[in-house]
Amino acid sequence: MQLNAWALTGIVLVAAMTFYLGHRSSRFASSTHDFLVARRTVRSRRNAAAISGEYLSAASFLGVAGIVLKEGADGLWYPIGFTAGYLALMLFVAAPLRRSGAYTLPDFIEARLGSVALRRCATAFVVVIGILYLVPQLQGAGLALSIVLPVPWWVGALAVMVLVLTNVLAGGMRAITVVQAFQYWLKLFALAVPAFVLCAVFVTSGHNGPSGSLGSPAPPTFPADTTVRVETNVGLRVTTVTPVRVRLPGEADDRIVVWAKGATEQVAEGTELRFAAGTPVPVVSDAASANSDWLRPGRGGVADLLQTYSLLLATFLGTMGLPHVLVRFYTNPDGKAARRTAVHVLLLLGLFYLFPTLLGAMSRMYVPQLLVTGQTDAAVLRLPQAVLPGVGGDILTGVVMAGAFAAFLSTSSGLLVSVAGVVSTDLFKGRVRDFRWSAGLVGILPALLALTMRATDLSLSVGMSFALAASTFSPVLVLGIWWRRLTWPGAMTGMIVGGGLVVAALVLNTISGYTGGWAPWLADQPALITVPVAFAVTVLVSLATPDGKPADVNNVMLRLHAPDPLGFMRDRAVARFGQVENRHRAGRGRHRK
Repeated sequence: MQLNAWALTGIVLVAAMTFYLGHRSSRFASSTHDFLVARRTVRSRRNAAAISGEYLSAASFLGVAGIVLKEGADGLWYPIGFTAGYLALMLFVAAPLRRSGAYTLPDFIEARLGSVALRRCATAFVVVIGILYLVPQLQGAGLALSIVLPVPWWVGALAVMVLVLTNVLAGGMRAITVVQAFQYWLKLFALAVPAFVLCAVFVTSGHNGPSGSLGSPAPPTFPADTTVRVETNVGLRVTTVTPVRVRLPGEADDRIVVWAKGATEQVAEGTELRFAAGTPVPVVSDAASANSDWLRPGRGGVADLLQTYSLLLATFLGTMGLPHVLVRFYTNPDGKAARRTAVHVLLLLGLFYLFPTLLGAMSRMYVPQLLVTGQTDAAVLRLPQAVLPGVGGDILTGVVMAGAFAAFLSTSSGLLVSVAGVVSTDLFKGRVRDFRWSAGLVGILPALLALTMRATDLSLSVGMSFALAASTFSPVLVLGIWWRRLTWPGAMTGMIVGGGLVVAALVLNTISGYTGGWAPWLADQPALITVPVAFAVTVLVSLATPDGKPADVNNVMLRLHAPDPLGFMRDRAVARFGQVENRHRAGRGRHRK
């Protein structure tokens, strides 16, 4: 891979700005109140940009375009679900969660249900969800850097983790708020500019890509003689009789092989495939081959329809259970500001997702070879050079790479702060040095897992994190805020059952991926089963254990739902974190819309 100087420049500039903004903000962080919730003085619009910045992860920046390239109309449910989750969060969770005065999600659960054991259980799931979400961010960073720079893929993963740790250790939430707000606008710019330029080139070239029109029912074809190197073991589905020159790993010469129509050919890692111009593109076995199938939603029948419903349920309810998303609503001054923040996030996400969807559709016409390798997550990085060869393509690739690097940094920062905050307050004494130790410990494990685990489609792996969040924290939040009969045994049982089912599906899906892909669709998207089961178990066990209802439930529910001007909102455990002397200073922070 040749060095792309523009991409390297973009990465260096993003890293420098991230470090500068984080260092500048960290100078004002001196207490645990700063490190956990940025002193609760973040205004709505900045907080919305920061939430969007950390929420738009590698799955959004790279994965959505890759899924659209691969799945077509069915892939559009991902950006819809990712955005719609904030509607549920705004309606049911945001304002009461802020009024609780909690600092972390387990802290809220203890405040509502009064159980330390339940808090410990919630802490365990926060750590699992955070790590499960962090791993694909680091893997995406490695993939992106290895495409545009001549470095091994693990370099990108380690570079992101080191830079994120530097900012988080310096100032926690206070340091990363401005960084994440800046990174949202950078990511929007990094996709919007290439999208407009590439669309202009496409329109002036005759509304047709070199691999054929999307309106054609046939599969895309190779526009020229093409050599494809397969980086992982894949199964390729062939739509027509296909002659191909194959060079196996360790061999010096090619051999001519003819693949039969309708066959699924297993290709080993390291194999080189050479296709003649005009050959229909073979696709990885789970991708849409013909454009007519690519344009039609629900082509897989009932199973595909159920999988779509499962995805929507996971993303719609999973958003409210993601610890790194919820912790940002604790930084608002009051419940009204938290709800206003959620409205702004809906607008910002809706604007952003227009562009990866568009680039994913264009990728099918310009970089169909990614359907052979299975590396469809690289679509937005490969597309500029395919549409605009030369310096223009290099510059656009540099812009996109800068945005991708910002995506890895912003999401990883939010995840690390949220998990470190939970670990430091639940397993340690909640002091600043405890937060820093926790951040260091939490950062090591996902880095090791990213280097050892098999990489999958970013949106698919992140989708499992949403399913776990929806099956564990969503029932506790919704029922805890709106149903006063919820008990801590019911919440704990529902959390363990829902989370256990998702973890079992994840293990089953991982084993299946290494042994031939035999698992049913439920192992890939289990939320359609796990979420209703978790809600049902929570309700039934709560009804059976009325003694587990906290004695002060009426006071807690009043604090959650009373309008802000009535003054019932109180921060929890102020003395424990040594913040009493800082409260007068925090109260003077002016909040602007």
